[in-house]
Amino acid sequence: MAPVTEQRWIIHLPTTLTSADEAAALAVTLRDSLGHVTVIDFGETTLSEEDSQFVRTRVWCDARLDGPGRCGHRNDHDGPCAT
Repeated sequence: MAPVTEQRWIIHLPTTLTSADEAAALAVTLRDSLGHVTVIDFGETTLSEEDSQFVRTRVWCDARLDGPGRCGHRNDHDGPCAT
């Protein structure tokens, strides 16, 4: 039997930005400034257009690394994964 896990909540943070690159840059800035807040899972950050919120694009690779941690590079990065 699978362990019971508590329901997680998602905060949708609309912006006035008009490009995916600008929205991704804001996500990077938020991760850099709020990375110490352990209740935020920045690795799961996704972007979507306002009128297509069900179509999401990952910001970070977030692949599991050997040992602790996950890849911190942008999604679809070149080269090996790293923190």
